[in-house]
Amino acid sequence: MTIATPFLPLWQQAGFKDETPIQAAVDQPLRQDESIVGLAPTGSGKTLAFGLPLLTKVVPQGGVQILILAPSQELAVQTRDVLRPYAAAVDVSIVAVTGSANVKRQLEQLKKKPEVIVATAGRLLELVAAGKVRLHTLQTLVVDEADELLRDPGLGQVRDLAMEAPSDVQLAFFSATPSPMFSDLAKWFGQEVRVIDVRDIDHTQGAVRHLFVQTDNAHRETWLRHLAHLDKFQALVFFNQNAVMEKVARTLSHQQIKFAVLSKTDRAANRAKALTDFRKGRLTLLLVTDMAGRGLDIPKLPAVINYQTPTRAEAYIHRAGRTGRMGEPGTVVTIGDDHDKRNLRKLVPQYDIRRAFLVDGKLSLTPPPREAVESETAAAGTGAATGSTTSARPATKPVRREKPAAAPRQADAAPAARKPHKKARARDQKNKGKRKKG
Repeated sequence: MTIATPFLPLWQQAGFKDETPIQAAVDQPLRQDESIVGLAPTGSGKTLAFGLPLLTKVVPQGGVQILILAPSQELAVQTRDVLRPYAAAVDVSIVAVTGSANVKRQLEQLKKKPEVIVATAGRLLELVAAGKVRLHTLQTLVVDEADELLRDPGLGQVRDLAMEAPSDVQLAFFSATPSPMFSDLAKWFGQEVRVIDVRDIDHTQGAVRHLFVQTDNAHRETWLRHLAHLDKFQALVFFNQNAVMEKVARTLSHQQIKFAVLSKTDRAANRAKALTDFRKGRLTLLLVTDMAGRGLDIPKLPAVINYQTPTRAEAYIHRAGRTGRMGEPGTVVTIGDDHDKRNLRKLVPQYDIRRAFLVDGKLSLTPPPREAVESETAAAGTGAATGSTTSARPATKPVRREKPAAAPRQADAAPAARKPHKKARARDQKNKGKRKKG
């Protein structure tokens, strides 16, 4: 056990017994000022893995010594809340600085000269440029969800902040998935960084089912409604685009479903309330994008729904990592058509993705009896996988035989040529004679 004595009571009070592999592997390197990349599965305790060993080195009243960068406001606030009691145990102050929060309130907190700042990069750069935050005393720069933050424009922002710190600042990058950037860190940050990868030996994740429900675009919302009404169901619902998320939210607002949206355009207070209500079980669905949902820890979350199939393997892995955390079971449900199913199985072949059906109000791997009868219709992409009590598509109607076309009626036939009327013939003869005389 490498948990420092001041933290041990809090650690045990939280119900932890043994360190996870990542916590054990990075403790000494971080204490000894080594720059590292820590790779571990989602839900394996990475926040405490970097937080506790780094807090043991902080000198109270010594200025900003630890900076933790997060890709979203929600993750920054979550990280602050997780580390705050441990920081208080060693008389250290920690604040969160995020983009959509009240700037004046943040400036008031910064006047107290915290030793630890958890921030989103954009807002922190604004405060550094304005001279409100100085990083000349920084000891360690932590980049959480590093595979995401080191993609443009995040890479430039992280480098700009690193330039404000002393040249020998310790670097710590943490992620559940690798990034090509990890092999170029020496090039971008000017120092060698050791990779510590425990993914193969970490078994902290619980049993997670990966399911696919097949439907067409017209019935995705219907499927989402059916899932939301399952017994004891709760899920994060992931979208690829904000516009689609907002459209679905408008539809759900007319349904008897308790839900909220984590929108980047919403006020910080509204987003915080939505997340709190979801964590406390007051909401059934929380609609998010990949950025907003990154790293969120929802204890015992039953399920994750991919309303839109992710286009990157990393996105699927991080979405799936919101459920089945710390040994708890979980379910990942992806909604899509046959094309989406084929693409998803190619994207993440490491997962056994099974087709699911709604049978008697439950998700089942066994198709209902009528599925065999309707297989041709489903294969044609006209409907969803349905159950015996709930249907996400119109019922199949019997095929009506067309009567053979009747022969055209006499009245419809082309009229026969008729001889000119007697008066018309006489008029023609008269006109003909006039033309000859002229």
